[in-house]
Amino acid sequence: MPATLEQLRRCHFAVDLGAARTRVYIKGPGLVVDQPSVAAVNTRNGALIAVGEFAERMTGRTPAYIRVVRPVSGGTVVDIEMAQRMLRHLLGDGMRRTLRRKAARLRAAACTPHDADPLAQRATIETLVGLGARRVELVDTLIAAAVGCGLPVERAEATMIMVCGAAATQVAVLSLGSIVTAERIPVGGEAVDQAIVQHLRLTHALTLPSQSLRPLQIALSGNGITPSGPASTEIHGRDVATGLARSVRIDTAAVREAIRTPLTAVLDGIYRVLRVCPPDLVADLADRGIMMVGGSALLPGLDLMLREATGMPVHIADRPDMCAIQGLGAMLEGEIEPMVLNPLGS
Repeated sequence: MPATLEQLRRCHFAVDLGAARTRVYIKGPGLVVDQPSVAAVNTRNGALIAVGEFAERMTGRTPAYIRVVRPVSGGTVVDIEMAQRMLRHLLGDGMRRTLRRKAARLRAAACTPHDADPLAQRATIETLVGLGARRVELVDTLIAAAVGCGLPVERAEATMIMVCGAAATQVAVLSLGSIVTAERIPVGGEAVDQAIVQHLRLTHALTLPSQSLRPLQIALSGNGITPSGPASTEIHGRDVATGLARSVRIDTAAVREAIRTPLTAVLDGIYRVLRVCPPDLVADLADRGIMMVGGSALLPGLDLMLREATGMPVHIADRPDMCAIQGLGAMLEGEIEPMVLNPLGS
């Protein structure tokens, strides 16, 4: 059964377990955790060495006996035990004691991707039960993000939201507090990174450090995917054949084209949502356009590309990566009117 607003108001904390970052909101104090969903483990004795930003900086720099893992993929918990250990470490003893003092029977809320299967939902529930929650309410990420960015989801008007995650992109049309039609596309920021890696490997026989991918995207041009900006840029990496450090000057137009390729699937998903959407709601969207949220919404030039392809206005939310947890927090704090809002959609 979908959670109601009354049930969410009884929750004591909320968790947004994303493939890129994990965020925890506690009723009252507010946002207390905002860290990368990464953990570093000693494979010899199973000890947890680091989590969050410190563990992320270890990526690609560890000896053989230290393994850097990501217990969440595409918004789904793939390693329940490691996700529990990561959350315990991120919260710390003091914050966990604060939670235990709030109530004998802790209630938690969590985001789940649209149309998540029962096994994925169960993994999220078991992860939070391991933190001491006696009851877990699940909220569709699309609804939480729409509430968090201030969309009037409770009105009888169409609003379109696009959640750009690290591993997947979710697109939906909302009206009267529910999801009218939605699509989940398995393409996100990681697919864009991988497209850049493959292009440089095939064209220049160069391997980039993982930390260089995002700066490279931003450096492509002032508008990223759009064709304005410098014709070339110099990057540093490792030669595939010799393993030595090497610098090359790359054609930014070719890299922009490589980035554009995986985003074709996102455009196809938007078209599919619009095709099955009722005509009256599509007419609303012609004026309102698309609201982009999620960390990958900040990819330079993505909003311009969508505007050109759809002919609709495209907006990026303020702090788009925080919208889902802000929406959960608003539900916990009772800031949403109990009209027809359905947290798990239709």
